[in-house]
Amino acid sequence: MLDADFFRRWMTTAAASVDREAERLTALDSPIGDADHGTNLQRGFAAVREALEKEPPTTPGAVLTQAGRLLISTVGGASGPLYGTLLRRTGKALGDAGEVGEEQLAEALRAGVDAVMRLGGATPGDKTMIDALVPAVDALGDSFAAAREAAEEGAVGTTPLQARKGRASYLGERSIGHQDPGATSAALLIAALAEAAEAGGE
Repeated sequence: MLDADFFRRWMTTAAASVDREAERLTALDSPIGDADHGTNLQRGFAAVREALEKEPPTTPGAVLTQAGRLLISTVGGASGPLYGTLLRRTGKALGDAGEVGEEQLAEALRAGVDAVMRLGGATPGDKTMIDALVPAVDALGDSFAAAREAAEEGAVGTTPLQARKGRASYLGERSIGHQDPGATSAALLIAALAEAAEAGGE
């Protein structure tokens, strides 16, 4: 079973990953976006890490709800509302339980991804974070490691696609040949989940 400590570890691991990969995310965003994806997410996850250390929530749902709320308020552009919605909706779906099972997490994360698709209007193949998140959620029923692999494959798979949503869609065919920064950061989030599970022996 996964408790609040596990979810705090997921968020702090994600914050460390974003710190480490911020320059790469911004470099990916440069040719097809506003060249601020890495710095925006870095600011947001730093706020999440600080808040979790200061006053740690005591349930899995509360950890993700708080993290989502902070990302919405601190991350600029579309990333804040999208990542914030993902985590808040996932947290809400987990409810007030002190511990949740892996199957519950997979179902809750699917609810979060569905909420992001409704908010952004994106579907798989549109060259967005959805291209990493949907396969990750599909694979989460097998294992955390399978979800990480599926998310990474999904992110890399955005390279030959033409963007149909978001800032990159304005470029039309010029968006082809660039890996999507949102899908890349989504893969980092799922990789952090797998890393948190490995660290906790789940």
